[in-house]
Amino acid sequence: MYLSTIDRPRGGHGRRGVRGTVAAVGPNVLALGAVSLLTDVSAEMVTAVLPLYFVLALHLGPAAYGLMDGLYTGATALLRLVGGYAADRTRRRKAVAGIGYGISALAKLGLMAAGSSVPALGAVIVADRAGKGLRTAPRDALITLSVPESVLGRAFGIHRAMDSVGAFAGPLAALGVLAAVGTTSPDAFHALFLTSFCVAAAGLLALAGLARDHRDERPVAPGAASLKKAGELLRTAALRRLLCAAGLLGLATVGDGFVHLLLMRRQSMPMGWFPLLAVGTNLVYLLLAAPLGALADRYGRRTVLLGGYGALLAVYLLLCGPLSGAPLTVAALCCYGAFYAATDGVLMALAGPLLPAGLRTTGLACVQTVQALAYFGSSAAFGLAWSAWGTTAATAGAAGATVLAVAATAVLLRDRADRISPALQKAGPA
Repeated sequence: MYLSTIDRPRGGHGRRGVRGTVAAVGPNVLALGAVSLLTDVSAEMVTAVLPLYFVLALHLGPAAYGLMDGLYTGATALLRLVGGYAADRTRRRKAVAGIGYGISALAKLGLMAAGSSVPALGAVIVADRAGKGLRTAPRDALITLSVPESVLGRAFGIHRAMDSVGAFAGPLAALGVLAAVGTTSPDAFHALFLTSFCVAAAGLLALAGLARDHRDERPVAPGAASLKKAGELLRTAALRRLLCAAGLLGLATVGDGFVHLLLMRRQSMPMGWFPLLAVGTNLVYLLLAAPLGALADRYGRRTVLLGGYGALLAVYLLLCGPLSGAPLTVAALCCYGAFYAATDGVLMALAGPLLPAGLRTTGLACVQTVQALAYFGSSAAFGLAWSAWGTTAATAGAAGATVLAVAATAVLLRDRADRISPALQKAGPA
């Protein structure tokens, strides 16, 4: 699929090397990357220890944790569609993204107010995820509209690398705050939440001051971002195939919490080391995101995407295999980080050229929503399988599901993409 005009870019590949790649993507992608970096530092300061907290502090079983983990990502999936459509309808993608970033920032203060109340904590977490749901599609649409089609993979690679720098630094910042305040102090976590809010507020200021909204060079036709046009977009064969592939691949993904918990259980890791598993994953991610994005532009985005899910399959096989100790941890985290680097931004780069500019955000939101809903199902199913069959059988089942999903995706995306219809082209330049 996307063999000439989408999967493989037109023209040359631009200047080689890191400097050439950074220069090719332009200042707006770098500004959006800086916003994501700061936001991820803030988010990961809080979320890196949530799996451990749910399972050990709240004593949730695997099935209950799977449901909670799935809800964490999937419950606000439909807000992605709301944010995407609102951004296209108003043509203010930066403003809609800013609302999402602002909600997530305020949620950090909400954690301080919630105290130990489980319902209040749940409401704050839902608010944080709502903010993420609103901002993701408008931000990714701004990236696709800021660079030529031929460097989309590199643009998303640079952005995701900067994003993962924040995800790498967040847990370390949390450990630093707790070490400075003292984990036995009752105000320790309040200090952590306040610091997290300050970093999130800095990200929001960076969005306002550094990032630029996209303005179409020619007027968008009246009604171009209407619900009718969005429905026509969903009837495009190429987009339907991509949505099916995204759903199947989402069903094969069990999530970070389960992977890290399984690694901890396999080697009796001390609880204090648990956040460092997220650090290791994100370190590999940030090192590989930009190079794999460039490879996707050069050799085909579908190829790199399927290779990423091959790395996820390797993670599952390692988790149910005989390897243990440090070799298992290093191998699994390397494969898991490579999986994210080869799939996260690459899927958005694959989808972007299928969508007209006037409906770009809505289309990307559709892909992300399908993924989020599929992830909800996979996380809940894996938790049930863990409870019923044990970790080895559940992980082997996830590996089998990944093989089937990759095979089906290879078939779904095997042909060159259909171009969007002339009527949809009026929604804006692709």
